Amino acid sequence: MTNQPQTPTPIPTDQLRFTMPPQHASPHDERRYRKERLAAALRLFGRFGYEEGVAGHITVRDPEFTDCYWVNPFGMPFGHITVSDLLLVNQAGQVVEGRAHVNQAAFVVHSSVHQARPDVVAVAHSRSVHGRALAALGEPLEPITQEVCAFFEDHAVYGGTTGVVVDEEEGRAIAAALGGRKALILRNRGLLTVGDSVDAAAWWFITMERAAQVQLTAKASGKPVPIDYADAMRTREQLGNDLVAWINYQPLYLQITRDAPDLLS
Repeated sequence: MTNQPQTPTPIPTDQLRFTMPPQHASPHDERRYRKERLAAALRLFGRFGYEEGVAGHITVRDPEFTDCYWVNPFGMPFGHITVSDLLLVNQAGQVVEGRAHVNQAAFVVHSSVHQARPDVVAVAHSRSVHGRALAALGEPLEPITQEVCAFFEDHAVYGGTTGVVVDEEEGRAIAAALGGRKALILRNRGLLTVGDSVDAAAWWFITMERAAQVQLTAKASGKPVPIDYADAMRTREQLGNDLVAWINYQPLYLQITRDAPDLLS
């Protein structure tokens, strides 16, 4: 009679690793963490082709000086940015730490959103192709896939002027159009997303860009079948919060920091 192999014993779930947003012992530690996440997000945006010329920014609020924001330098390719390259800029767009210029026109939007939304830690706005294509139509995202339901009734279209934003008045208008939502389609310009972390804001931007691509592709191919209202709302409740965005973003963060560890310098 042969011995039957024993069924492996399951490991208790409380002994399994599950990454969650860290708690920081000091503003210094949190500042370093936010800057690392910002540099990594910019590298990812560069890898995904979300920059064009000198356009595009991601900002993150400083944990101690909450009316100041870390941002990428003017004219530096996303794919070259390191933690030490980042600038600290006040609400007026003046550089208070660093030795490079900041894109004043673009920063007006970020500063206005940060001021209007104290809950927002990070803001992302860049030149993604499909986001601009959707923005050119002036249309919102429609609930035609599970992923896009994260934005269901939680984004808006801003149809103001289509030139370069250079004044605080329009910056405030954009912030007002965003309201308490996570995302905004700037007509004829592109996408803007916010979050309670760099990871969340970056994930929403990446997901929104892909959702725009899916919508444009589906509509070019036929008539998409929408998800009904109740199911779309239920899906948003499951997928549409910043913690879920943070968790979804972690594989991308691990990938870029392993592929380009110099970004942390």
